[in-house]
Amino acid sequence: MTISPADLFDELELRGVHLYLADDRLRILAPKGALTEELREKVAQHRSELMDILQQREIAASVDRPAPILAVSRDRLMPLSFAQQRLWFLDQLEPGSVAYNVPSPMPLSGELDVAALRAALDAVIERHEVLRTRLVADNDGIPQQVIDPPSAFHLPMIELSHEADPFRAAREWVAADTATPFDLANGPLIRGSLLRLADDEHVLALCMHHIVSDEWSADILGRELQALYEAFRSGRPNPLPPLTIQYADFAVWQRERLSDAVLDEQLAYWRTQLADPPQLDLPTDRPRPAIRSTAGAAVRFQLDAETTRRLQEISQQNSGTMFMTLLAAYNVLLTKYTGQDDLIVGTPVANRNHPETEQLIGFFVNTLALRADLSGDLTFTELLAQIRATALAAYTHQDLPFEQLIDDLNIARDRSRTPLFQAFFNYTTAVTVVSPTSSLESSADALPAKFDLSLTMGHNPDGSLIGSIQYSTALFDEATIRRMMGHFTHVLAAITSDPGQHVSALSILTAAEHQQLTVDWNSATAELLPFNGVHELIAAQATLRPDATAVIHDDIPLTYAQLDARANQLAHHLQTLGIGTEQIVALCLPTGPEAIIAIHAIWKTGAAYLTLDPEHPAERLTYQLADSGAAAVITGADAPAVGDVPVVTLYDSDTQAVLSAQATTAPDTTVHPQQTAYLIYTSGSTGRPKAVKITHRNLVNYLTVAPTRLGIGQPHATYLLLQNTVTDFANTILFTSLTTGGTLHIGPAQTITDPQHLAAYLNDHPIDHYKIVPTHLNALTHTTPPHTLLPHHT
Repeated sequence: MTISPADLFDELELRGVHLYLADDRLRILAPKGALTEELREKVAQHRSELMDILQQREIAASVDRPAPILAVSRDRLMPLSFAQQRLWFLDQLEPGSVAYNVPSPMPLSGELDVAALRAALDAVIERHEVLRTRLVADNDGIPQQVIDPPSAFHLPMIELSHEADPFRAAREWVAADTATPFDLANGPLIRGSLLRLADDEHVLALCMHHIVSDEWSADILGRELQALYEAFRSGRPNPLPPLTIQYADFAVWQRERLSDAVLDEQLAYWRTQLADPPQLDLPTDRPRPAIRSTAGAAVRFQLDAETTRRLQEISQQNSGTMFMTLLAAYNVLLTKYTGQDDLIVGTPVANRNHPETEQLIGFFVNTLALRADLSGDLTFTELLAQIRATALAAYTHQDLPFEQLIDDLNIARDRSRTPLFQAFFNYTTAVTVVSPTSSLESSADALPAKFDLSLTMGHNPDGSLIGSIQYSTALFDEATIRRMMGHFTHVLAAITSDPGQHVSALSILTAAEHQQLTVDWNSATAELLPFNGVHELIAAQATLRPDATAVIHDDIPLTYAQLDARANQLAHHLQTLGIGTEQIVALCLPTGPEAIIAIHAIWKTGAAYLTLDPEHPAERLTYQLADSGAAAVITGADAPAVGDVPVVTLYDSDTQAVLSAQATTAPDTTVHPQQTAYLIYTSGSTGRPKAVKITHRNLVNYLTVAPTRLGIGQPHATYLLLQNTVTDFANTILFTSLTTGGTLHIGPAQTITDPQHLAAYLNDHPIDHYKIVPTHLNALTHTTPPHTLLPHHT
């Protein structure tokens, strides 16, 4: 299809591709993946016409151009750029951190001219001031750039040819070097060694601190080293043209440039875009440490050529780029893992918007925070359109340093997380950037982790996509990340099959996981107990062992016969109040025998119970009563405001007289398995608390299988209840005990809050089983010897 130069120009602008003229030549600055091979061919075909359009626009332009970047005198103090200032500050917070060490191992095959290589390195470091720059704080604590004069680069030769596996030894050497800190004040901030693996196999193992380099810089370094090496080994002079400015000149320009209205306009955009930023809550294998760890690793994966081709087609069909398509898919993965529909992902931009900076080594890269809204059950193509619009708007506001943005948003400092976002995404069109030295890298490299999760995508020489997931090893296991990697590739495959699918319909499960969840883990069958309701199991225990102790509280026993008889009396009384099948009766009682009797009684009427915590705010209790439609409230003392709902106050002497007059035989009531056994409300952390219904069938199913699977449930076993009955956590041990003929101990309140009281109770009472959360168990094992956990079983 033919396209006019004007339409081509508009299409390029729409994709965020910036055309400009420099030295009577057409120059291009493009976002990651925006300039496809097809567009490159069209630009080459219409080069002269595009230059004419640019010249006409320049003549007609009336807007002020940003000031050019000029070389400044070196007799003044040279400030840090905004990006450098942030890394310097982080280095002050965590001295010795290696999170921003950037390894650049370069395999060298064939005969090597070591002298030419050393000369090339010296020339590159002489050419780029930033590679011989140190960052030194003045007397006021303000860091400045100190540029040292050129000197010979120290490049020791490391002999590895005698190792059994030289490549493995090289990997280990590079890893150890990467884990060695830089001294920003004393420098140098680039170091290197020449690893000799064989006569014709070497590795130039360079490592730089990110504060003087970035991904673009690494490409410049590689190209210039190659050009200089080839020239010097052939006896030719330095072929590289002189640089007009240095990185320090850019830092001065940036400080002056962003002190005007440009800063205000850019800040206004980002303030709106990032108002009330969400916090990413990924499910982790371990609790998040109070101070974020930079220990990390990475695993890599590869997509087949057909999936890559289809993703490229989808990008083009939706006027997007591969970067935008992959970022949209990454957001799908994150929303599936977190359940959040408001997400922020960080991504780098080269931030070289001026021709003077194109050939400079230095820390230019900026970070953009791209927000995605996945609410409303979008299709993937709708999400892609949103991501595209967000990215293009962000590119036009990319001059604002990320460091300035963080300061302006006044985000609360949390040393356990990176500010603003915890997930990162990077895409590059350069070939093999994800794994430039694959022969030197293992499948799970140890690398510093700047974020909880970072996804980098690039291309193999054959054009297929290759990816790397870098993760915090303080939070995730390698197996978890490999599973996540499989989920991401599965999402990409699903997108290529039908990009019009709703995001909610895109499954992250692989075929094997789907089989496991829907078939393998559901293939086991068990014969259900012949009871419709849970109360029938408890009543059966009262028939089998009436004199056995059901509950002990404050060392006072309650037998199964007493429990069942008192529950029958309360059930008859509730029926006189009109309580019956599928109604809700609220319990506002402390955890104790009365609460258990009340639950048993409510079930005997055919009703369901809702436990209210007397310690909860009155507003929450009132809301739950109204929302559940409770027909009555059973309480021990003062009841919450309940309007016209009948209240049964168990501790009242009049109530006790009424109950004692009721029959101790069970009421004639039929309960069906699908009837509601109890309601339980969520915490309400995402809005209003929501009620969840648990049926008798749910509980009977659990009580049929769980005791056997857990190796518990033997008659006469003893259990300790450590939780409030308002939690579902308590129910599993409470009902396991009472439906299997066990004895349930309800410990004093101190056993929940004080590990030493719990240890003392366990020592004084023969407890077989109790249920405890990991944090509670951790507190217990840190204050009492492990043998006190179940002292009667040691």
